[in-house]
Amino acid sequence: MSKYVSKHAVIILCIFAAPVAAFASAATAEAGEVSMTHRMMMLVIQLGLILFVAKLGNLLFERIRMPGALGELIAGIVIGPFALGRLGFYGFPDGLFAAAESGAVISPELAGMAAVAAVVLLFHAGLETDLKLLLRYSVVGGIVGMGGMFASFFGGAATVMVFSKVLFGEQLGLFAPPCLMLGVITTATSVGISARILSEKRKMDSPEGVTIISAAVIDDVLGIILLAVIMSILSAAGDGGVDWGRVGIVAGKAVGVWLGATVLGLAASSRISLLLKWFGERTSIAVMALGLALILAGLFEEAGLAMIIGAYVMGLSLSTADIRHVIAEKLSPIYIFLVPVFFCTAGMQINLTVLSSPKVLGFGLIYALVALGAKVFGCGLPALAANFNLRGAARIGFGMAPRCEVALIIAGVGMAAGLLGPEIFAAVVIMVVVNTVIAPPVMMALYRNDATGVRKAVGGEKAETSLSFDFPTLEMAEFFVGKLAPIFEAEGFFVHQLSREHRLYQLRKGSSVIDLHLSGTALNFSCRQTDAALVNAGVHEALAAVERAVRALKEPLDSAAMRSRLQDVGPLGPAELNLGDYLDVRMIKRRLRGSTKAEIIDELLDLLDRSGQLTDVAAAREAVWEREDSMSTGLQYGVAIPHGKTDAVDRLVCAVGLRPRGVDFKSMDGKPSQIFVLTLSPKSKPAPHLQFMSTVSRILNKNGRRRVLAARTAEVVLEEFTAPPPVTATPAPAPAPKPEPMPRQLSLADYIRPACVTTQLTATTKAGVIAELIGLLADAGCLIDADAVADAVLQREEQLSTGMTDGVAIPHGRTDAVERMVCAVGVKREGLDFGSADGRPTRIFVLVLTTTAGAEPYLQFVASIMAALTDDGRRRVLAARTGPELYQALTAR
Repeated sequence: MSKYVSKHAVIILCIFAAPVAAFASAATAEAGEVSMTHRMMMLVIQLGLILFVAKLGNLLFERIRMPGALGELIAGIVIGPFALGRLGFYGFPDGLFAAAESGAVISPELAGMAAVAAVVLLFHAGLETDLKLLLRYSVVGGIVGMGGMFASFFGGAATVMVFSKVLFGEQLGLFAPPCLMLGVITTATSVGISARILSEKRKMDSPEGVTIISAAVIDDVLGIILLAVIMSILSAAGDGGVDWGRVGIVAGKAVGVWLGATVLGLAASSRISLLLKWFGERTSIAVMALGLALILAGLFEEAGLAMIIGAYVMGLSLSTADIRHVIAEKLSPIYIFLVPVFFCTAGMQINLTVLSSPKVLGFGLIYALVALGAKVFGCGLPALAANFNLRGAARIGFGMAPRCEVALIIAGVGMAAGLLGPEIFAAVVIMVVVNTVIAPPVMMALYRNDATGVRKAVGGEKAETSLSFDFPTLEMAEFFVGKLAPIFEAEGFFVHQLSREHRLYQLRKGSSVIDLHLSGTALNFSCRQTDAALVNAGVHEALAAVERAVRALKEPLDSAAMRSRLQDVGPLGPAELNLGDYLDVRMIKRRLRGSTKAEIIDELLDLLDRSGQLTDVAAAREAVWEREDSMSTGLQYGVAIPHGKTDAVDRLVCAVGLRPRGVDFKSMDGKPSQIFVLTLSPKSKPAPHLQFMSTVSRILNKNGRRRVLAARTAEVVLEEFTAPPPVTATPAPAPAPKPEPMPRQLSLADYIRPACVTTQLTATTKAGVIAELIGLLADAGCLIDADAVADAVLQREEQLSTGMTDGVAIPHGRTDAVERMVCAVGVKREGLDFGSADGRPTRIFVLVLTTTAGAEPYLQFVASIMAALTDDGRRRVLAARTGPELYQALTAR
């Protein structure tokens, strides 16, 4: 099937390409010179071809269990100017990838795209750096990483120095540019290859696995620093040799800039994250983060360092932010688009003639073996001194040996800077291929035996804790995850799916990182011990959401109830729109004459037509009746809002009419309609239709309807529609804590008032206790509508009881009857049945109310309550005899 598709795809492409190529050839001949338009045309064709060829190379090499990046590089060799790219054909006599007129192997436009791709690649590498793992295993990983780096650097540089007479016709010193660059290239480690093997062997958490991963991270960081120093040395070197005094100053400056920028970036990570969050939409956050990486990359280049170093620093700065995965996920299409361009253009610069030269081939093989040995012994010997036996040291040494992406990136930087010639670049490719072919099979062979790789067992407890929840079926578990994610997102967490195949998720907010793994029918959490209560609270809320969804599925759809919500305006507030922008006296009729729905609609349309608001009355009428036929717009309380979308208007328009005697408009409550608001909005462009409807509903509350019907003139009606409604007076709430940065533990004193606690609950039922606690909040002026609060809390109790264990219950609800999160606490020492999870009487009751927007840290608050009500905390609470004593017991830490 794939061959069939490929064959026909080529035929179709040729059919389209033939006439276009003929036209392009004729146009170029007429121009007589290469215009900017022609260069851009060549660039887009080249990019398109690169994407297809690079992807094919990637798939082919991954199929044979080799790095896909290597396949992209080989694809570049095949289509490059030293191979198929220079072959002319109809419409393109010089080929698609002919060498540039300046003598460069690839065009400046393509080189620019490759430079941006390198920035994206290193920015992504910085994002993926696990700084926590790096710091946690920095001692052993640092020893292993530094050992491998020094052995590789001096081994690679010495190899070039020894063979420089053969390669360059002259004897080079150890600090000659080719020696230094090949030394830096040799230090790189392709941790992705080793990580894949460790994952397949289930050894990621083994001592060797953790050491390899952390050492590779340290290795890459040290390699970036070393590249900065080397670039500084080379920039300081003159024709007469190396001025070591100047080299020291420039190198120190380079390291200082690198370390300073890295430390500053990590320290400012939360502020950078807040800046990016200001852009709101997740894709915008990611694009702006890339913008910062590009700017910093350019500044580093200006400072005499490589652009990729600046990009890596920006990625590393954001690697600890809670938006890390958001950036990586949203930039994935850009990464997939650009990174193959980098590797493919790198391959294009390899001259096949040079690669086949016995001199280059021989040097490349020797260089590859030296690089392999340097990593195996340079990392393995320090591992022997760090509690690993010979088997473990060998696993680590060969685990650090593969090279690919970073080595090719550094080589590409050196080639672009004129520090490496095509012969040396070809040798680098040989080294990458040899190391990538040899190291993984040896590493897999070393893991065939499950014998331990350490001399003494490694102990120590992890700082994290694990929580597991079992479900009856996989479908139920997946449905539960779908309910859980919005609950944490409402708390300000960023929920990211790390792996769809393995059902791995990560929840991040500030310093809190919660890993979630759906394994079969079990939901497994891994988090800090201090976040365990947060997870338990979130799971409890998600369970209630699942129960609510299950019950709702059993109920028939009640469209009338949904329609009635249109006039459920809640507490009064300022109107969302100024209706004076859409309404004037010409569009208001105090006494409508019609006695049927059709006549009323025609009268209102006539008002709009006579005031010049309509271009086609018939089209407007059709739009209104199309909406009426689907469902009547007659609401309740004597209000009807006929409406429609039509291009007979170019903006939102409306007309208002009154008929106090009423007209049958098929309203949902069956009563005649008296107030009619007809509105039309355009089809082809946006208009605030929903906001308009919401504003009208706010205005036409009980008092508003009475005033409108009592109006004697159109001017008074207009005044009622355009005057802002009175705002219900509410007590001034205490200032809410800022959600960012998130504290480890919330202060309960910020949410619990002394007047809202009692040690003398008298009710003997669940509803009675809830009513007493609501009464405390109402007396303290914390509620707008106590009845609405009671409905919200009892509705939540119907879904799933909030009775916990150990005699604690946390009834709660979301309602707009509060302005911020509030809390009331009561104690009933003899206890009562609250439907607790352990079946025991409940004696401590904590009522929590928050807004429907869910902007405040409700889950954190519940976690803080549970942390306060430990065994000792419950004893102190139950021992309190007065309100002040109870308040002190709850808030004292």
